[in-house]
Amino acid sequence: MVTDLKGRSLDSLFHLTGEEIEQILKTAELLKSQLLRGEGHPLLKGKTLAMIFEKPSTRTRVSFEVGMWQLGGYALYLNANDLQLGRGETVADTAQVLSRYVNGIMARVFAHQTIIDLVRYSKVPVINGLSDFTHPCQGLSDLFTIYEKKGPLSGLSLAYVGDANNVAHSLLYGCSKVGMDITLGCPKGYEPNPRVVSEAKEEGKRSGCKVKVTNDPKEAVRGADIVYTDVWTSMGKEKEREKRVKILKPYQVNAKLVKEAREDYLFMHCLPAHRGEEVTDEVADSKNSVIFDQAENRLHAQKALLALIM
Repeated sequence: MVTDLKGRSLDSLFHLTGEEIEQILKTAELLKSQLLRGEGHPLLKGKTLAMIFEKPSTRTRVSFEVGMWQLGGYALYLNANDLQLGRGETVADTAQVLSRYVNGIMARVFAHQTIIDLVRYSKVPVINGLSDFTHPCQGLSDLFTIYEKKGPLSGLSLAYVGDANNVAHSLLYGCSKVGMDITLGCPKGYEPNPRVVSEAKEEGKRSGCKVKVTNDPKEAVRGADIVYTDVWTSMGKEKEREKRVKILKPYQVNAKLVKEAREDYLFMHCLPAHRGEEVTDEVADSKNSVIFDQAENRLHAQKALLALIM
């Protein structure tokens, strides 16, 4: 089933159907294969993407900027100092002004409400490049990487271990949409947003997958096809670092923990990694690790999204 995503915004994977996610992944596969063959695909020739960055990022900036260039378009980088938001201009006014100049907006922000306001007031598609609530572009890249390595996603199982942050929320939404079992192993007080879990479980009933949260990392990883972790101290939480390291230490992904997973498991991490904290070098650099393929696929998955909506 081919759906029309043209003109759509993406604030969360919750607002995509399983079929729409599949369409994005298939488009990413096509664009990636064309690129590897040296074939051009200027699908967005003459189009411009405004990129708003309240938070810095290596992967998000480079992948969107290079992606727009490969699609024949132009990406305009705007940090907090380039915009009038810091001087009192509302998000609503910013969205309406930018809509007059560009064909799409990507925003990497602190508060998810900023994304919601951009979507509400913009006349062009808005992509959530990261917010404190969710990270849908990372989720699409993760699903694309798993699809490349494992084939059909339905029936696979993913274990996420550690702090249930915005990436974990996107994985809950994404896995439940495509029929992939997901179990989160998190310490008490670091579990995912209950609303996200509830919505993922409802979606899981339709797609035929299981959604579970446990405080036991071994239980989460047992029999998993994919083992996923992220940093223990996200951007903006640096003051909590010492406390977080102490609480999350039993949730480190190391050689002992991954023995609970399937022998051919994939290890995933959205990067940057704090090696020696949430993951050991032994796991991050193992034959099971796909962390750099995963990082590369930000480019291909985001290009697919840009091409389909812009």
